[in-house]
Amino acid sequence: MSNFEVTNLKVNYRKNPLGIDDLHPRLSWWISTEIRGFIQSAYQVQVANDHKFFSKIIWDSEKVESDSNVHIEYEGPALQSRTRYYFRVRAWDDHGIVSEWSEPVFWETALLSVDEWQAKWISAPPNHQENGADPCDYIRTEFSIPDNVVSARVYATSLGMYRLYINGKPADNTLFNPGWTSYNKRLQYQTYDVTSLIAAGNNALGCMVGNGWYKGYLAWEGKKNIFGEDRAVLIQLHVTLSDGSEQIIVSDDNWRTSTGPLLMSELYHGERYDARLEVEGWSSPGFEDVKWQKTILKDRPETSLVAQENEPTRVIETIKPIAVITTPKGEHVLDMGQNMVGWVRFTVHAEAGTIITLEHAEVLDREGNFYIGNLRSAKQTVTYICHGGEAETFEPYLSFQGFRYVKVTGIPLDQLLEQFIGCVIHTDLEQTGNFNCSDVLLNQLQHNILWGQKGNFLDIPTDCPQRDERLGWTGDAQVFIRTSAYNMNVVPFFEKWLKDLAADQEEDGRVPHVVPDVPAAGYGSAAWGDAAVICPWTLYQCYGDIRVLKTQYPSMKAWVEYIRAQGEDEYLWNTGFHFGDWLGLDAKENSYVGATPKELIATAFYAYSTELLAKTAAVIGKPEDALKYEALHEKIILAFRQEFVTPNGRVASPTQTAYTLALMFDLLEEKDRHRTAKMLADHIEENGVHLTTGFVGTPYLCLVLSRFGYTDVAYQLLLQKEYPSWLYSVIRGATTIWEHWDGIKQDGSFWSDDMNSYNHYAYGAIGDWLYRTAGGIELLEAGYKKIRIQPQIGEHLTWVDASLESVHGTIKVTWKKQNEDSVEMQVLIPSNTTAEIIIPTMNQDSILESGTPIEQVIGLSSVEQMSEGLKLLVGSGDYYFKFPMT
Repeated sequence: MSNFEVTNLKVNYRKNPLGIDDLHPRLSWWISTEIRGFIQSAYQVQVANDHKFFSKIIWDSEKVESDSNVHIEYEGPALQSRTRYYFRVRAWDDHGIVSEWSEPVFWETALLSVDEWQAKWISAPPNHQENGADPCDYIRTEFSIPDNVVSARVYATSLGMYRLYINGKPADNTLFNPGWTSYNKRLQYQTYDVTSLIAAGNNALGCMVGNGWYKGYLAWEGKKNIFGEDRAVLIQLHVTLSDGSEQIIVSDDNWRTSTGPLLMSELYHGERYDARLEVEGWSSPGFEDVKWQKTILKDRPETSLVAQENEPTRVIETIKPIAVITTPKGEHVLDMGQNMVGWVRFTVHAEAGTIITLEHAEVLDREGNFYIGNLRSAKQTVTYICHGGEAETFEPYLSFQGFRYVKVTGIPLDQLLEQFIGCVIHTDLEQTGNFNCSDVLLNQLQHNILWGQKGNFLDIPTDCPQRDERLGWTGDAQVFIRTSAYNMNVVPFFEKWLKDLAADQEEDGRVPHVVPDVPAAGYGSAAWGDAAVICPWTLYQCYGDIRVLKTQYPSMKAWVEYIRAQGEDEYLWNTGFHFGDWLGLDAKENSYVGATPKELIATAFYAYSTELLAKTAAVIGKPEDALKYEALHEKIILAFRQEFVTPNGRVASPTQTAYTLALMFDLLEEKDRHRTAKMLADHIEENGVHLTTGFVGTPYLCLVLSRFGYTDVAYQLLLQKEYPSWLYSVIRGATTIWEHWDGIKQDGSFWSDDMNSYNHYAYGAIGDWLYRTAGGIELLEAGYKKIRIQPQIGEHLTWVDASLESVHGTIKVTWKKQNEDSVEMQVLIPSNTTAEIIIPTMNQDSILESGTPIEQVIGLSSVEQMSEGLKLLVGSGDYYFKFPMT
């Protein structure tokens, strides 16, 4: 018997994924053991069609000598469509002992060939309303099943947003399908296991379809139909019967359609639902649909269809309002206690025709009144017209709101608090990180960062979830991606989005400012378009998965070559439109752009993306490209120094962002870096320990300070309570991250109505520093195969508790000052990895681990003296250190 086991098996980062079209899925697992220093020496993977006895093995890797336990590609016979495969693993340790077989998990393929689609695209006849609203379509069909059902799967998608029903019940609990992609180039379809919903005899299938992102209003110009003008659905049901036969039901022009109670549904504006128009049983068998119209066939090639790639969107949690407020204007407002994204579910007992209206807002104004000025044209209003009779419960179907406050009309005040529930909706991402510390304001900041990610990671990484925008801004995504990868498992989420980025990239390599592309937003800005390179590289670093680099490499290369083609000097980027240091506080009056020259920022990011491209080429086995882009990188750096650095080594533009980028991207000569770092620290202190950075400089500011020995300044900056600072918004009651440092000014007035989101995660990029520096969790090799543990303890906190569920297992650091003289630190290193633990003392004899002198520690392989202290090289395990304060 081994004293270790194989656990937490996943396929493409997910447990038991249903309906994938990956021909070579990536298999991963953890090793669970209390043994210190565990290293896997070999593994064996088996894939079978049955899970109980593995009697039908279709692929056996046999024993593979390797310490890899992540991203093992399936290499067996070609996978078949609509087939469930089970896999199990056993592993050997470095003594040749083998584990028991793991419990099997599965993946199920979708339709692997476009030729397997028998369904036809169908639409409802045009139904243009004088008020411009588009009533949602209700589409249905009935079918008979002659035998007992063994399994049933629906494959479905839409042009628009759809909800699927089988025999009157939702097909599952996912929302906002098919999601938002570059619809005309890549359209996702979903797979539903509806076995339990279908029985022998008569059955019905119903589908509700609304505008969604496909043809609803998008961006700030009041335009709709960005991707197309006609809603449509494509639905194919496969039912396997007990006699082994199969019955296929497909969408065609025999299906029937009508309108119903959902009279309007728009992502920005909300919904209007008239319960008096409800058609009972419309998605159940036996419904009389003779008065419904026939659907219309729509000609659309299926070649762009891809199986669902990211996790679905769901109601993830519910929260109750904490108070009912009667405002100075006399309006009744629910306070949810949290700025959230989703909708409100409510129950009402009222007469037929009673109109219930819910308006949604993020903040109250300084008088305490309901405020919607920052929503711009977005109405965020849900209107419900009562059916009458029994109690009625309603929640929206095909829209979401960003809000903390809900103004309610039509319901008596005494019914408000108990009858309303907030449904928090976002992509169902696994939370992988936790950060807590001795400072309650910092804990609230981390809470705000996490909730900003929840609200804005809704199928794509949006900038904000409330106003007439909610777009996939590339700049916001790239500055936040490293923080997001600490908080949650974001690989499938970003892989899908990056494929859309590549699909929407122009032929010359330009990247849209927003992805999926909405033309009103524009193209080609430095630090925004660089998401094409920075995001794939960050995913590779955090998860060790080379596939994302291989997939995105043409896009990465196209972006760098686009920059190279700009202007007269191929080593400087000093042409075109750029956002610059967006919302930098050193901007001129009435400007959104900080004082750092745009061409300096553009050339700095040109250098950085080129460096990452060269590294990517080396990793994926393109040595010629690696050499080519290494040489280009060196020339860009030389050009940067000639253009933006004085002959004596000073950055010519003395701004915090200019200093930060020059240091972060290693653009200065070695001899000039420490002096520049001191100039940055001095600039901050001379500014009263305040930052002046915007979207471009802020994410790197504290990282640079700590790298060059100014962690104390970084702590002071982070813990600054006066505006501008991260904690200013916390003190003002924020529960998510603000777009502007002074979204609400000290006198209670607002920064502006034009662009003032209170749920905008970009400045939440400080979470990266919290995990890396205060928590001390940093990677040394991609995927945390080798880890550095080096918390910067300092004077400002008395304890920190940080953890990360990496692809190999849980990494955890908890440090606590016992008194003025000593620190206790617990470190958990996952199996099959190694770590460097930096203890900030030079006296080896003063360190104890579980009460044992350091030289006797099991799992320790070496001790090395460094300028920061002692570096301990350890294997996996749980360690308890005690050492003196320095």
